[in-house]
Amino acid sequence: MKITLSTLDFIVLVVYIILLLLIGFYLNRKSAKSNADIFLGGRMLRWWQIGLSLFSANAGPMMLIGFAGIGFSHGVVGSNFEWLAWIFLLILAMFFLPHYLATKISTMPQFLKLRFGNRCYNFLTIYSLISILLVWLGSALYAGGLIISQIFGWPLMYSVIVVTIIATSFTAVGGLKAVVRTGIFQSVIIIVSSIILSWLALKQIGGIDRFVTAVPDDYWKLFRPASDPQYSWIAIITGYPVVAIYYWCADQTIVQKVLAAKNLKEGQFGALLLAVLKIIMPLIFIFPGMMCYVLYRDLAQEDNAYITLVTNLMPAGLLGLCLAAIIAALIDTVSSGLNSFSTVFTLDIAGRIWELDDKARIRIGKWITVVAGLLAIGIAFLFSRSGKGFFELSQGMVSILAPPLSVVFITGILWKRMNSTAAEFVLYGGGLICLLVGICNVLNLPYAGFWPHFLILSVYLFVGLLTVAVFVSMVYKPALIPTSLPTLLETDKTNGKELRMVWLGWILLGLFMLFIYWNFR
Repeated sequence: MKITLSTLDFIVLVVYIILLLLIGFYLNRKSAKSNADIFLGGRMLRWWQIGLSLFSANAGPMMLIGFAGIGFSHGVVGSNFEWLAWIFLLILAMFFLPHYLATKISTMPQFLKLRFGNRCYNFLTIYSLISILLVWLGSALYAGGLIISQIFGWPLMYSVIVVTIIATSFTAVGGLKAVVRTGIFQSVIIIVSSIILSWLALKQIGGIDRFVTAVPDDYWKLFRPASDPQYSWIAIITGYPVVAIYYWCADQTIVQKVLAAKNLKEGQFGALLLAVLKIIMPLIFIFPGMMCYVLYRDLAQEDNAYITLVTNLMPAGLLGLCLAAIIAALIDTVSSGLNSFSTVFTLDIAGRIWELDDKARIRIGKWITVVAGLLAIGIAFLFSRSGKGFFELSQGMVSILAPPLSVVFITGILWKRMNSTAAEFVLYGGGLICLLVGICNVLNLPYAGFWPHFLILSVYLFVGLLTVAVFVSMVYKPALIPTSLPTLLETDKTNGKELRMVWLGWILLGLFMLFIYWNFR
């Protein structure tokens, strides 16, 4: 599919690219002066910067294209991935984040070093780099490159290379502050263009009542029967938490932005802001796919539902804005992944091999960002050979890589008996198993259809690894690792009075989410 762009559309796209580069370079020319600046933004981010930056990193090509595809083929069931996220953002903000900030860690491997020792630290350093390359960079570049190649008629790998060059340029120069500031700008572009698209589609259908009646009844079910082969209520309720614990509470690319908070309260309110924004995400990402089903079910397919809607509804100028939103989502996802890869490699690998001052760390960080971009291009090429859809590929990779880290992080925070020996069994043994399963799943080995749905597969892996963790922890005496981590009780005593407003916000949000689920029951 090649979209014919008007002169006005080209002007909008050119203006967007210029503004993006100005924000990424000009406003950050004096930012990257120290190790903390380039990797954690000087630990001075405010709550609204954190929330909007998290939104733009999360709203990648999988969100725009994959969720529209779920809406087109399955209806509102995909909303669970957004409307259940607040629970795990709450866990990040109120349980994990106080531990992270109390020890002033910069990366997730450093947390495991404090809790379980050097072997776990070494594992997660490598595992984090692999997961960033696969989940945040490779799959995003593949999905976004395919979209751009369809829009402009470019070869797939040419599209991937162009996006990588843009994202790598300002990320290498400005570090996390560049990623955050461009992310805020791109959040506005994504939200505004998606709202306009939804409004135009609803107008074309003839209003809300016509839309509700035109969609099949089962499209309005948030929880599907246990017999549903893809999104049964069992898969959602059991599989999503496995992925969410890892994604929201232990993934470097997400957690790095709250680690850069000015203080604990700013980080917690930033997570709360993202949780509130999650309310509107199905309305502007999943509902357009359902509207495409109503309007263009004979023309569109699952993976091009969003593009079909954009092509047929957006007038000149607004079409350019909508395409800018797609490019914005792609570039921000890639730039966030590049910055996280650079942070882990520089601080947890290079910093252990050589004695580095701030200037040396910044120099290595910039060069490794470029290297990560080149590696990501190669991985995107491999993904292009998998034959899988946008959502299945990206979400499936997260689901398969998540179980070992979900087990170790949740038990490491909540269960004192969990020891380093058990953590090493789970990380090294379970991590190897998950990587092999993930590769076989992507390449359809031993044959297509052999593996269960990715959510169910993640549950099997999680339960097996959790059983191993409990058994080993009970058999072996706990290895005493010196740590400065506070307990949850100590954290509550220290911050309880200051954070009443934060807890009030979460309570109000929880009540509102119960209201939403009650109405979709």
